[in-house]
Amino acid sequence: MLTTKEQKRAAEEISSSSNVIGKGTVLEGNIETFGNIRIEGKIIGNIKSKSKVALGNSSQVEGNISAQNADIEGEVKGKIEIGEMLVLKSTATVHGDIVTGKLVVESGAVFNGSCKMGSVAKEGRLYANGFTASGRVEEAKALN
Repeated sequence: MLTTKEQKRAAEEISSSSNVIGKGTVLEGNIETFGNIRIEGKIIGNIKSKSKVALGNSSQVEGNISAQNADIEGEVKGKIEIGEMLVLKSTATVHGDIVTGKLVVESGAVFNGSCKMGSVAKEGRLYANGFTASGRVEEAKALN
């Protein structure tokens, strides 16, 4: 647990930071962030965020996504685990399974896979060190 005001402030700064992968950018590898991330380019790898993942209209992701919240306008080929709310915009195409607390699907969105919602989605909640509740809770607590 955080004990000093400086540590708390540092944690807030990290979680409120934003990252952008621009249109035309291709990145191969996994991404882990405590802050928000917006992707307009192509990612070949997994994405983990303690905050929000936003995939723009031109985005392509070939890998799994884990986050607290997500808005998807582009294409995803992989499993999506969202702790709170996932929004599939009208231009979204998802080929993979979804685990989420709440799901909003706009007219025109394409989704091919299975979906688990509600209490099952709480397994996907992320801790500060990137672990989910469904895997290695003991390690997650030990590392905090």
